[in-house]
Amino acid sequence: MASSGSGTPRLARDSWEAMLPGPTSRNNGGSSDCSCSGLLAYGAGSSVAVVDTRSMQLVSVLPLPSPASHHRSLAPFVTSVRWTPQPLRRDILTHEPSSSHLLLAVGDRQGSLSLFDLRHLPPRPPLLSLHLDSSRSGIQDLCWIRSGSASHSWILAAVHGPSLLSLWSLSTSRCFWKYDASPEFLSCLRRDPFDSRRFCALGLRGFLLSLKVVGDGEEDVVAKEVQIPVAAGESAELQRLEREREKENGAGAAGAPSMAAFPNYVVRCCFLPRWRHVVVVAFPKELVVFDLQYEVVLSTAPLPRGCGKFVDVVADPDNEVLYCAHSDGKLSVWRRKGGQQVYTMCMMEELMPSIGTSVPSPTVLSVVICQSESTFQCLAKLYSETSQSTLDAPNCEPFLISKTYLISITDDGKIWNWLLTAEEACLVGQLHLLSSTLTVLAVPSPSLTATLARGGNNPAVAVPLVALGTQSGAIDVIDVSANAVAASFCVHNGIVRGLRWLGNSRLVSFSYAQANEKAGGYNNKLVVTCVRSGLNRIFRVMQKPERAPIRALRASSSGRESEKHAPCILVSMRACFCPKSTSLEKELPQSCNMTIAGLVLVSSDDWLYLLILFRDAPVEVWAMTKSPIMLRSLALPFTVLEWTLPMAPRPVQNGPSRQSSSKDHTASDSPADTSSTKESVANSKASSSEGTAEDTSESFAFALVNGALGVFEVHGRRIRDFRPKWPSSSFVSSDGLVTAMAYRLPHVVMGDRSGNIRWWDVTSGVSSSFNTHREGIRRIKFSPVVAGDRSRGRIAVLFYDNTFAIYDLDSQDPLANSLLQPQLPGTLVLELDWLPLRTDKNEPLVLCIAGADSSFRLIEVNINDKRSGSVSLPRASKERFRPMPLCSPVLLPTPHALALRMVLQLGVKPSWLNRSSYQIPVAPSSAKDLRSYMIDSPLPPVGDTAVAEMLLKVLEPYQREGCLLDDDRTSLYAAVVNKGSAARFAFAAAVYGELSEAFFWLQLPRALSHLMNKSANKTPEKTTSAVPDAGDSSLLSQLSSKGKSMAKSLKKNSMGNAQLKLMAFDQDELWENANERISWHEKLDGEETIQNRVHELKATIGRCWQFLPVFLTDREVYILSPLRLVSVGNLEAAVTLLLSTPPEGSYFYANALRAVALSSAVSRSLHELAVKVVAANMVRTDKSLCSTHLLCAVGRYQEACSQLQDAGCWTDAATLAATHLKGNDYGRVLLRWADHVLRSEHNIWRALILYVAAGALQEALAALRDAQQADTAAMFLLACQEICAEILQKSDGLDDESIPLAGAEQSILLRLNLKKEDVEAVNEYFGQYQRKLVHLCMDLQPLFD
Repeated sequence: MASSGSGTPRLARDSWEAMLPGPTSRNNGGSSDCSCSGLLAYGAGSSVAVVDTRSMQLVSVLPLPSPASHHRSLAPFVTSVRWTPQPLRRDILTHEPSSSHLLLAVGDRQGSLSLFDLRHLPPRPPLLSLHLDSSRSGIQDLCWIRSGSASHSWILAAVHGPSLLSLWSLSTSRCFWKYDASPEFLSCLRRDPFDSRRFCALGLRGFLLSLKVVGDGEEDVVAKEVQIPVAAGESAELQRLEREREKENGAGAAGAPSMAAFPNYVVRCCFLPRWRHVVVVAFPKELVVFDLQYEVVLSTAPLPRGCGKFVDVVADPDNEVLYCAHSDGKLSVWRRKGGQQVYTMCMMEELMPSIGTSVPSPTVLSVVICQSESTFQCLAKLYSETSQSTLDAPNCEPFLISKTYLISITDDGKIWNWLLTAEEACLVGQLHLLSSTLTVLAVPSPSLTATLARGGNNPAVAVPLVALGTQSGAIDVIDVSANAVAASFCVHNGIVRGLRWLGNSRLVSFSYAQANEKAGGYNNKLVVTCVRSGLNRIFRVMQKPERAPIRALRASSSGRESEKHAPCILVSMRACFCPKSTSLEKELPQSCNMTIAGLVLVSSDDWLYLLILFRDAPVEVWAMTKSPIMLRSLALPFTVLEWTLPMAPRPVQNGPSRQSSSKDHTASDSPADTSSTKESVANSKASSSEGTAEDTSESFAFALVNGALGVFEVHGRRIRDFRPKWPSSSFVSSDGLVTAMAYRLPHVVMGDRSGNIRWWDVTSGVSSSFNTHREGIRRIKFSPVVAGDRSRGRIAVLFYDNTFAIYDLDSQDPLANSLLQPQLPGTLVLELDWLPLRTDKNEPLVLCIAGADSSFRLIEVNINDKRSGSVSLPRASKERFRPMPLCSPVLLPTPHALALRMVLQLGVKPSWLNRSSYQIPVAPSSAKDLRSYMIDSPLPPVGDTAVAEMLLKVLEPYQREGCLLDDDRTSLYAAVVNKGSAARFAFAAAVYGELSEAFFWLQLPRALSHLMNKSANKTPEKTTSAVPDAGDSSLLSQLSSKGKSMAKSLKKNSMGNAQLKLMAFDQDELWENANERISWHEKLDGEETIQNRVHELKATIGRCWQFLPVFLTDREVYILSPLRLVSVGNLEAAVTLLLSTPPEGSYFYANALRAVALSSAVSRSLHELAVKVVAANMVRTDKSLCSTHLLCAVGRYQEACSQLQDAGCWTDAATLAATHLKGNDYGRVLLRWADHVLRSEHNIWRALILYVAAGALQEALAALRDAQQADTAAMFLLACQEICAEILQKSDGLDDESIPLAGAEQSILLRLNLKKEDVEAVNEYFGQYQRKLVHLCMDLQPLFD
């Protein structure tokens, strides 16, 4: 797709290496994963296919290698894939640019874990391969977990076999933790969206293992077992399946994972993206909402009537909606009821259109949600063209009707892109790959396009198409220049057993099926398919079943039409070589009804002939005209038969004499090998339009069951005898069975079942042979030859063991110079042929291969010719055509990706992005300043202003090709580019799939507004309401009803996007979330549940005196005698004595209650002192959560928040602070929370928003500096200055044009508690980053595909 008018040369694809995967199947276990940047990876046989979900184009295919101990064995099935959560790394000042954001973890059926880098194109091996020594059980599921020891360190969790869970450290390549859940069958792993150190493992029986990883050691893993109640019907069905499995397989399948042991019993779960500790579990017939914190079921929903079993459940990233996939291909949509964790079905859709699908309907094997699309929708809603300010936009409510993109994968090789709205599901895109298991391969013969239609001899344009037959009866036509399925035709009802091209626009194929067992016979079906129109025409229709099935088809390589004369076809069986007798008639069976010199003259519209070979039946010769005509039946016992290929151009120079490996014959050079290239070219130009005998004749070579060889010749208008010169009688082996043959004038090459290869020059009689020391030979193919080639004898040989080799028959020792199965580890070859598109001698040879794993591959074969004296020669590059540009910036080389990110952040005019390859490119003048494409900004300059121009120059090749942003992304960028720097930064982050960063920028204006407007932090009205009297009969119900009303009143002011709630910091938002949780647990009972409910109420109300008796577990407290000191009125001494009770004693809680009660009657100071002492003692006994109630009772909310944070209840502490604290007190709680999020959870973006809300911008800059994100630190200061200036402008009532950004910089910095030195340090750091980035970009060439 290079543009002719481009000033900068396009770096095209310089390799033909390509691969199309076969269809996914149940053996792949529904393995699929969609990255945050929109790249879909899914298992397809023993390979992983990577698809861009925006353009629905295939990006790459990653084949698994064969096991290390068995290099010639098949690669195992892919059973699990997971993209790394690692974002695009920007620490280029201290590390080399890496593609760690494109890592993909793959698990297979043999228990191996492989780590692939998408930048390392196949056939490179994976970066890392991990194996458990004690187990070869298949991988059920994978999950990436963040290590608690470092921010850039990730751990890989894997389920091996039925029940073994392992944790792998990628830095050391070792397994450091194992857990055996036997006899449970583990089904899936899921990571907590609120804390990437947490994940859960779910079993088929409802067993759930909750884990938290705080380091890389065995002791750094905290595990907790939970049992989810399972319906009786589910348990009974699983037990029945277990009994059937044991009866069928016994103990042989004990190590199989759940997907192999119970393929029809699937259990999946997902975390809710808005609510902490809540998971949704989809059993086959029940949907369960489970609270991990309370360990209770919140709600259940049965399987809807008329639907297949649940097979998967995914949560909508924007709305409180669940999508459930069913085994019958349906999709059910479930919406949450307000104020409860109860989901009801609101919509049912079919994921398989009823029109245009085959029968039976394909099976939906996997569904995934594209999270990147939801982020861009959030951007579009927040920054749409409205009069509302960007600061108030997150509070609007356009989120109830959202659009979600869902990908479904079916077993017919199709990937479906669905747009889910509130009303329906619409199909918006589809990618069609190979539809079924491959059976045959057909490549157009080189001579089919060698001459023009009017009889000329000039080469015509070659058609880069390959046809593949499948087991489902479909024929897939592959465009090898685009590595895509160009068309697919449903031709047969059964397996396509033979396929050949007729010219470059028609295909002929056959299938057969047994008629019935009683009558016997076969129903043979022959079909001609027009590739242009898709029409199928059946010919040779028989009324009754035939006794023999069709064995093979052989189509001639001619195809030239004549306008004035109808050509004649002559079939001349002039001679046949048989070493055992001088007369062929004596060797033929009695059933042969053909004479030796029989002639048949038939009129035809074109010169296309088809030979139909039957099993133990005569061969039929057909003229493939518009209406095919059968010409003759040849009743000879053929074993193999091949039409001749066109005569190859003569080599440049003579090669050394060929020496035979057999002692029974001699070999010499053919006389035809003594001409030069110039003579060959001259002869080609001198040929007339009528054509010479070699150009117009059609002949095919054959072998019979008795070892006899022969050549049949078909002429055009003239008839002449073909007189081959026979080789010596010792040429044929003793067994006599030839199994493969290739014929290109003047050479006939044969292979037999013993692995011998023999070739014979029909013009000179020279012959030679050698033994391959391999199994029998199934197929032989001559390589294409162009003018200037030094060899005409390169052949590809396919053996019966599904391996192949390449030999050069012109070399002195073909066996020593052979290439045995190059570049194809882990797969067996079903069919092969050469790609006939080679036009230059410097271009590589390319093999088309149909693999036994149902994949189609193009393999380059580079053979260094030692005789030429030169190894590296320039060659013409081949480009991959794409119907539309692949606009995925995350696939760009890392320096170029960082350059585009910076350009988008600084603000480039959308007109620069709109110049795509679809328009006529106009190269800009070298004298033009590219900085004019950058937007004008009133902000003070940051970094070097000349860097933007240099980065635009680097990105120009991509921009000319339209490979940066597609039209929709460009339109959205045009809408947000002038909405402020935070909007641009959020857009740039979303482009690269960094969703957390994008939501940070979206929340930054609100956080700065919260910081600068102290008056907005007044205590809400809800906290000043009177405490209910002690005589109230139902305090819990009053508090619950109050929470419901308050949540309802705050609903209008809440953020609608669920992912934005992960960045919640505002007091109203935190309080609303806690209040809504209370209503979920109203009807729950049990001592532990009551304790948790009190804890929730404490966080929202704080005054919980009435609940203190809940903590009195010692019944003796109610029968203690009055204290003597109380009787004499010395209450202070009584309080001191009561507080001296040790916390380990049985009377501690009773005496603590008495001490707190008595101290309240003395003085407020003594009361507070008593509460603090009791609380401290509770902390000593690991009852810190109980002590917070006491601290809240006396108004010590700051200390209560500290105790909650010490206990790890960070959200509860923030909720309590949001209820009772304000100003700096609230900021201190947020500051400590931010430190924990940064240093323990390693979530820098969540920590930054908390730092900003707490007023700790210096800590935020320090965090960015420690993370080596120089660009983000500079953009952060830029956004803070712009947003604060806008806030000051609003408060002062200034016009839009009078924003004093440059002059008010110092005032803004003071308000943000920043110093000028901090800004200068950030600018210097950013300048270093820019200079390093420019150097990296200049040293790297543009890379496409």
